[in-house]
Amino acid sequence: MAREALPPGPHTPGPLTLGRWTSDRAATEPARPAIVDRGVTVSYGELEARAAALAHALGEAGHGRGARIATVTGSTADQVVLLFACAKAGAMLVPLSWRLTAGEVAAQLQIADPSLLLVEDDHRPVAEAALERLAEQRVPGALPPPMTALGAAGVESLVPAARERVAPGAPADDDGLLMLFTSGTTSAPKAVVLTHANCAWANLALSRATPMTPDDVVLQVLPQHHVAGWNIQPLLAWWVGARVVLERTFDAGRSLALVERHRVTATMGVPTVYRALVQHPDFAARDLSSLRTAVVGGGMLDERTAARLRERGVPVQQGYGLTEAAPNVTICRDASDAGTAGRAYPHVDLALLVDDRVEHGPGRGELLVRGPSVFQGYFRDPEATAAAQHGPWLRTGDLVERDAAGRIRVVDRVKDIVRSGGESIAPIEVELALLEHPAVVDAAVAGVPSERWGEELVAWLVVSDPVDDEALGAHLEGRIAGFKHPKRYLLVDAIPRTSSGKPLRRALTAAFAASGVGAP
Repeated sequence: MAREALPPGPHTPGPLTLGRWTSDRAATEPARPAIVDRGVTVSYGELEARAAALAHALGEAGHGRGARIATVTGSTADQVVLLFACAKAGAMLVPLSWRLTAGEVAAQLQIADPSLLLVEDDHRPVAEAALERLAEQRVPGALPPPMTALGAAGVESLVPAARERVAPGAPADDDGLLMLFTSGTTSAPKAVVLTHANCAWANLALSRATPMTPDDVVLQVLPQHHVAGWNIQPLLAWWVGARVVLERTFDAGRSLALVERHRVTATMGVPTVYRALVQHPDFAARDLSSLRTAVVGGGMLDERTAARLRERGVPVQQGYGLTEAAPNVTICRDASDAGTAGRAYPHVDLALLVDDRVEHGPGRGELLVRGPSVFQGYFRDPEATAAAQHGPWLRTGDLVERDAAGRIRVVDRVKDIVRSGGESIAPIEVELALLEHPAVVDAAVAGVPSERWGEELVAWLVVSDPVDDEALGAHLEGRIAGFKHPKRYLLVDAIPRTSSGKPLRRALTAAFAASGVGAP
């Protein structure tokens, strides 16, 4: 899966490198709006000028080809400028989640080993505390990276010199562009390296499955430390000359207002985003008629939410992907794909791993993915990289069913499948059934140890109205088999989730175990 990077000529970037995108667009339509960030518009000409100037300054300061530049920030135009500057300079952007604790930021900085850390003022205290921890953990004489602010008043005004200089050089297609940490739902987060070529191929595939034109307006609600914050719509929009409306953090009411105000045509969200939108009081009143593409990823959308979106004329396209595949793997193309995660994107090959055999027909097994958008590997982690491979294939860790037409139905994470009384139960199936109850706002299901059953299901629920266990059991009758019914229902204020919207089942089961509550 890993590939050697072939160096280009001294002044010639590789043909798939993303730094070319803003140069090409600015040369033809410099005044066209590229970004709307909290009411401030950045044109393609300005985006190119700022990115080119910053790329030159990064190289001069020693953050050249192969350097890594980390950030702790919300979604901002400043970080978009930085991404294209890195693309031109041959550096790699490492956007870290602003939701992390200082200890978690320090752990990811330890892995990424960046030459520069750029922060937004709101997150400076966490970043400073992380650097202090990093300094304590490093070997004597080693120093943490210099830190400054993003934007015109920060790094674009003065780039701190690298403590270990990396010479500038034109980037190659197989050079790293983005380092993104996995959400860590079943293991510790790992650093995924996506190259220029990975991102270019991912966006080419996206353009063929969900075409975009310069007249499109994208509302980006997912954070830029997540792969979908770049490779599902935003980068494609900047490639074709469309406009991206950035949301620094997601707020359902504000997002609905932005769709109406900017005549948004395309957006992408995880199921929790769409549930928040349909549950907001403004959902029925706002004009959503401009929306023609609403992509769902990070899990299957429940039917109740999908139905409410359809009632408002919002066309939903369910998809499936993972960071290691940059992330696009499957998407629903038409009505015949309803109820599934769709079929493979162009340039993506799928197979099933069944009893250590690679199967290419219909069946049930772990999904395997192959194609030019699949990552090179985890940064400085050959063991984890090898574990993610099966020959030339990427192991997704997801148990799926594939039909004769190539449609994929995600059963659940292989590691999340609950074995109870000799039966295998997919938590996501139970979650989707519970979410059909009118009082259930959010749900997560996981297995806990049981002397009688080996494992048994517990459901954590956020509800809008009082509901008892008997009513929930009656609701599930006829929807799912009796052995799939949770043995216990726990009401909580919120379901802990990753930044990509996936339930943190490990956190829920750990809290359950720590509480000392036994089986019913």
